Amino acid sequence: VSLLYIFSCFLGFSNTMDAGSSSSSISSEKRRMSSRRPLQDVPSRPFLPSMHTTTSRNPSSRQSGDRFIPDRSAMDMDVAYYLLTQTRKEKENAVPASPSKEAYRKLLAENLLKNRTRILAFHSKPPAPSRPFFQEADAVSPHHAKPAKQRRYIPQSADRTLDAPDIVDDYYLNLLDWGSGNVLSIALGNTVYLWDASDGSTSELVTVDDDAGPVTSVSWAPDGRHIAVGLNSSDVQLWDSTSNRSLRTLRGVHGSRVGSLAWNNNILSTGGMDGKIVNNDVRVRSHVVQTYRGHQQEVCGLKWSGPGQQLASGGNDNLVHIWDLSMASANPPRGQNQWFHRFDDHMAAVKALAWCPFQSNLLASGGGGGDRCIKFWNTHTGACLNSVDTGSQVCSLLWNKNERELLSSHGFTQNQLTLWKYPSMVRIAELTGHTSRVLFMAQSPDGCTVASAAGDETLRFWNVFGTPEAAKPAAKSASAGPFSSFNHIR
Repeated sequence: VSLLYIFSCFLGFSNTMDAGSSSSSISSEKRRMSSRRPLQDVPSRPFLPSMHTTTSRNPSSRQSGDRFIPDRSAMDMDVAYYLLTQTRKEKENAVPASPSKEAYRKLLAENLLKNRTRILAFHSKPPAPSRPFFQEADAVSPHHAKPAKQRRYIPQSADRTLDAPDIVDDYYLNLLDWGSGNVLSIALGNTVYLWDASDGSTSELVTVDDDAGPVTSVSWAPDGRHIAVGLNSSDVQLWDSTSNRSLRTLRGVHGSRVGSLAWNNNILSTGGMDGKIVNNDVRVRSHVVQTYRGHQQEVCGLKWSGPGQQLASGGNDNLVHIWDLSMASANPPRGQNQWFHRFDDHMAAVKALAWCPFQSNLLASGGGGGDRCIKFWNTHTGACLNSVDTGSQVCSLLWNKNERELLSSHGFTQNQLTLWKYPSMVRIAELTGHTSRVLFMAQSPDGCTVASAAGDETLRFWNVFGTPEAAKPAAKSASAGPFSSFNHIR
């Protein structure tokens, strides 16, 4: 059994198996676990600190960041051995000491042991830092030095863990989204659940038939009320979450499952296993507005830029396309290339896409198990600005809305979340806890909390981006009059 398990793990992490288990069926083990109540708190396990060894130029101590890490060579092991053995000998030989031995013991304690009572101690105190921690490097002068910036505390464990039974372990799907109404949606098998972050309540939005399921993608509309649900049957359903009412079903858009969705105001972009990307205007009966053809395999990543002018798509064909809305047409000439840019630098499927919130033409993309790289693109010029090898499959990417930071989620071997400083791409923190690849991430409306879902059937919440800053009070007007709180029309 162990050899079979190892062999199956090896196959699961190969480049050709980015998809993981098949989305068309649910294993008997998951069927057995379906009796669990979805999105209920999972009891936390006791934290066991790991022991790591490091190297240092100073043999007596190691100093890294804000910690003093002791070394064995910094301890008086001979004195410690004497204290241990002497105490044991005294207990074993309960004989009154002679006056000469007692005088010798006092002299030894004063000169050699220096009246020390602790068994383990250091030769000297930890070395003082050469400069204050977190001191600004670009201070102009000691007289005009900038105040030291307090480093944000990043918890190393999840704030909360919820049970997520029957979640489909498939790299190409997008089963988690957090709407502007502070409600998180997650697809578990054939059912879409809603978890209200304000009070922790859970409700069931829809359960589809086996012929249509499982659910392959979910995406909130910008209003935080309506939600799109992509299905394995190629249909896309639109729901009103406040009334749990189905509004319409988009049929015939794709020839196979719809694994990626992205909203741009009233336009819903859908990406399917057939390689097509379709823009649907959900307000009109004939909803298909544009069709983009460029991918030869499944479209597993779709993201609109902040201004809504460019759409980024990633596929199982290792390609990233940038589509410009101004170049789109309902009936393009046959054989005409519609993409604005085509990037083929990745060596595996590209699912993870994230537009930078502070630079509209900056896109981050992450590759699968055969690539493991995060790449940054200037979508105006088409230039690759940087490429970083993360060492493992990149499943999802999220930008920090308040700081120049990027969060990535990964697969084998650590199944971790990694926080990077941009543009240096220095690792700030690594968050572990998932026991399977972290396939999906979603960000809270305030941009501070990140939810992650993995093949280990857990949904975890991380306070990785800090707490929201308090809003500054608005400046009072010099002349307050009637209706002064309303904006004037110019």
